[in-house]
Amino acid sequence: MKNRAVEPVCPNVKLFLALSRTPHALLDIATPALAALIWLGTFPPTLTVILGLVTAFAGYTAVYALNDLIDIKSDRERLASGPSKGSTLDIDALFVRHPLAQGLLPLRHGLFWALGWSAVALGGAIVLRPVCAGIFLVACLLEVIYCRLFQVSSLRTLVSGGVKSSGAIAAVFAVDPQPDYLFLVHLFFWLCLWEIGGQNVPNDWVDLEEDLRVGGKTIPVALGKDKTVRLVIGCLTLATILGAMLPITSKAGLASIYFPASLTSGIICLLLPCWRFAKEKTPAAAGTLFNRASYYPVCILASVLMAI
Repeated sequence: MKNRAVEPVCPNVKLFLALSRTPHALLDIATPALAALIWLGTFPPTLTVILGLVTAFAGYTAVYALNDLIDIKSDRERLASGPSKGSTLDIDALFVRHPLAQGLLPLRHGLFWALGWSAVALGGAIVLRPVCAGIFLVACLLEVIYCRLFQVSSLRTLVSGGVKSSGAIAAVFAVDPQPDYLFLVHLFFWLCLWEIGGQNVPNDWVDLEEDLRVGGKTIPVALGKDKTVRLVIGCLTLATILGAMLPITSKAGLASIYFPASLTSGIICLLLPCWRFAKEKTPAAAGTLFNRASYYPVCILASVLMAI
């Protein structure tokens, strides 16, 4: 009897990390952390910190995996249409790009991975505060809508802003059941502008060739290069200003060091790579902007820690 190839029970762990874009997810954890700290002005109880970090990691891991699960058909179309010059320029492709679409990871394994982390995130959110669980479920729904709009409307970039801001808003509710809604609105628009100008649109610029081949509706496709550049400049300039102004709507009394520290973070992580992108208009410059902007929440978190 001939030996039959046996599929491994657990594929290479790097494929799971690639599915959830773990390097990026780890950076994203800074966003809910800074939101809670900048609202309170101090550290919450240790148990809340630990549970919050685990829940945030699980939530980002689940949502990023959900993105690849929902987008598997369009990702396969883009990969089949030919190689992209910018396909390996950002940290999301640090391990491997779209392991499900490439057939490197079995679909059921990806599904179990996403469901498992979703259960962890949902359980942790319920323990922190039930409204946090509701926000997580809304974020998952928005992620599905975002993926489904790929060949429908470039306005899906607005949906991506809602997804990215959800973790920070949930973190504020986790530490305070009745936060000021003006602060939440401020936080929401700040993160939306950062996500659109520093993450979503530059990432779509990197994938512009692929998206054009398969009929994707993205901001670079819809607006063209010049208008897209102006949009990115506007979003990131406003994001830098709103980030520096967060203490105005927060109840925390942050030290004055926060203002220059946050402005410096915005200049280094957002504006300088943005100006280079505006000048060069290349996938490489867009990838650099995406990567540098990914560190912006970490730098703002450091600014908050210096000021509390």
